Amino acid sequence: MKQKKSITRRSFVKGLGLAAGSILIVPRRVLGGTNHTPPSEELTRAVIGVGGMGRGHLGYPGARLLAVCDVDDNHLKQALDIAGEGVKGYHDFREVLARPDIDIVHIPTPPHWHGLISIAAAEAGKDIWCEKPMTRTIGEGKRVVEAVQRNGRIFRLNTWFRFQSGFYGFGTTVSPIKKLVDSGMLGWPLKVTVGETTGFTWKFHWSGKVNQKPEPVPKELDYDMWLGPAPFKPYFTHRTHATFRGYWDYDGGGLGDMGQHYLDPVQYFLGKDDTSPVEVEVDAPQQHPDAVSSWRQIRLRYADGCEIILDGEGKDANAPYIEGPEGKLYKGFKSDIPNLEKKLAAFPDPEPQVTDFHDAVRARRKFALNESNGHRSCTLVNLGKIAVRLGRNLRFDPVRQRFIDDEAANRLIDQPMRGPWHV
Repeated sequence: MKQKKSITRRSFVKGLGLAAGSILIVPRRVLGGTNHTPPSEELTRAVIGVGGMGRGHLGYPGARLLAVCDVDDNHLKQALDIAGEGVKGYHDFREVLARPDIDIVHIPTPPHWHGLISIAAAEAGKDIWCEKPMTRTIGEGKRVVEAVQRNGRIFRLNTWFRFQSGFYGFGTTVSPIKKLVDSGMLGWPLKVTVGETTGFTWKFHWSGKVNQKPEPVPKELDYDMWLGPAPFKPYFTHRTHATFRGYWDYDGGGLGDMGQHYLDPVQYFLGKDDTSPVEVEVDAPQQHPDAVSSWRQIRLRYADGCEIILDGEGKDANAPYIEGPEGKLYKGFKSDIPNLEKKLAAFPDPEPQVTDFHDAVRARRKFALNESNGHRSCTLVNLGKIAVRLGRNLRFDPVRQRFIDDEAANRLIDQPMRGPWHV
């Protein structure tokens, strides 16, 4: 394996808990700054992981781009060509975090890196803009929450449907759906069906391939660093870059890719930002230990009887999106409640949210979708992934965030990482 980094994986600061080493990452507040960014100070940022998704985020307004980072030389060159003068390229994210002049790091890497880099960024005094899914495992999510809060950082998860943009297939934002649920007109408990018939697709084409022959690693790719904490597996093209989502080591297929987009708004309008389901029921074919495939249905049930049904087959073309004992809501914001819009106008709007990330950074205020509620909605995704992977129903303790009487499932909460990486 070529060594093209100026530092090794063991040269990271020991205090970060990722690897022993000698590089000292010092937060800006230690170098004469503070935890509070002055309103007059220009925010700066870096993007770590500049494949297709990462290159799409190079031009976000609100902060000046100073650095880009990728383990693929081609990706890095393309990003630098787009970014223009004044932006420096790196192969190792730790060199980016060592720069005291960078305020925000954006993390559009594959998900098996999200937790590690988010934790390291928090320890380095950076604010964090992380792609979905927030983390690949429940345990990594818990550690991200702890690191962000321990270090007083501002965290944004990059799925936005709880607070802006037209929600899939509804012709509206989520706000009126939240208002309807809060009004009580649908009754309680509620059943939410998330599937193709209600405007959602699980992208089952993100499935892995089996029995692939090993291929030579492309000269431009540092495959060892791309794998990072994931188990070593021989390289073949489909395992990395645009198709990595089809492998358990890095993501969880279409559920991992799109699940948090679909489920975070459900968690929000059900008022479940501080809890998780207590039962998971699954109907899925047996999964390959390496490659993800499809599933038929996942049912997530809360202690109060509310349910989220993830419909992988789309059999019921007439299924309501939300169903309660007093009424139903369908795709397109259609309902069986007479004069719904007129009745809904009498109820208060949902509480306002902090939806400008850079304002949140300046004011040191929690963003609308932050480390805490983002971890809980990512847990919905990870509960479903674990049930599909194991092929059985599970019981979950949302307080301890552990499975009940199922050690195999609990081993998937805190999965071992390939040395020297750990959290």
